[in-house]
Amino acid sequence: MSLVFAPPAAVTVPCAGGGEFPVHRIYCVGRNYAEHAIEMGGSGREPPFFFMKPADAVVPVAEGATGVIDYPTLTSNLHHEIELVVAIGRGGSGIRAADAAAHIWGYAVGLDMTRRDLQNEMKKQGRPWSIGKAFEQSAPIGPIVPIARCGELLSGAITVAVNGTLRQRGDLKDLIWSVNETIEQLSAAWTLQPGDLIYTGTPAGVGAVVRGDVMEGVIAGLGTLKVAVR
Repeated sequence: MSLVFAPPAAVTVPCAGGGEFPVHRIYCVGRNYAEHAIEMGGSGREPPFFFMKPADAVVPVAEGATGVIDYPTLTSNLHHEIELVVAIGRGGSGIRAADAAAHIWGYAVGLDMTRRDLQNEMKKQGRPWSIGKAFEQSAPIGPIVPIARCGELLSGAITVAVNGTLRQRGDLKDLIWSVNETIEQLSAAWTLQPGDLIYTGTPAGVGAVVRGDVMEGVIAGLGTLKVAVR
């Protein structure tokens, strides 16, 4: 086979303890904490819904490092959303929630960066809002911690601060749809593959960042993700 141009390099995320996790797809869960759902105009607990980001939205940040993202084009309202990221190590379809943990390779701290003004405009027009979510550098992520090392994460504090000021605070136990339920729902619609990442939703308190801001996200048991905006 002769390729007409060189393929892009594989997108990978470093793993705690060594190795690289090759990224296949990125699934994101919308409005998965009740207070955030309400602040975004929802009613609280709703049926789960999903959107996707391209693999090259990933910005891997090594442990102890400060990642850097560029302020994206076309927006004047870039928002942070701190999220637990689930890394799938064994794929499948029709996975039951009771069996879902066996498909998890590990977890990471992630940020779902959002061009909120563009997303809101698309919502008003009843159009898809990929332009608000699925852009370059919109998925910073810290090292993936193997589930064998941290155990199944069912609870724990999740926070993000901007320039040292706390913005978002929640607990993983408050997910409307648990990680295992989310895997069940996703695998009913798509065949999950090793290398898939699932951004599981964000607690209340999302807000704007500007050039020069530094975001510091923390999830109990996973460590810290630090990202600067330039």
